[in-house]
Amino acid sequence: MKKQGFTLIELMVVIVIMGILAAVAVPKLFGMIAKSKASEVPTAAGTWINMIEAYAQEAYAAGDWNQIGYTAPGDKKASGSFESNEFIYVGGLDGDQGTWSAENRHKLDDCLSGAGVGWELTATVQSEGSSKAGQASIAVGTGRAECMGLTTSFVKLAKD
Repeated sequence: MKKQGFTLIELMVVIVIMGILAAVAVPKLFGMIAKSKASEVPTAAGTWINMIEAYAQEAYAAGDWNQIGYTAPGDKKASGSFESNEFIYVGGLDGDQGTWSAENRHKLDDCLSGAGVGWELTATVQSEGSSKAGQASIAVGTGRAECMGLTTSFVKLAKD
């Protein structure tokens, strides 16, 4: 007698194997998607750092986003604030300190939206009378740990 097709046990084994693969692969896939979306943040922050350092060397002061000529990714919504599809970027100036922050608009893995700033930077510029006049030191702020985990290189942006 000639057998044709698969037995029930063979089909069940295939279904179990596919289930295990899906259980492992799907969370990895969503984690990769979240990391790829969050990769916009260090690039935007790096651009801001380069521009504020250049401005500090010329003016011996920190500048707001308009003064340094910085435009964050996305459409300008208000003075010092930009929104992209994924993030809200906000910048400011407080004396000799320039600030930059990003907050995600949508949930990215464990980094929930609407839970506050996920990434922060502060640039402190040494004034003209200082021995390090015109130099900007960049400090990484207290962003949320679950967001910082998506951009492991973000903390390396800090400079003295």
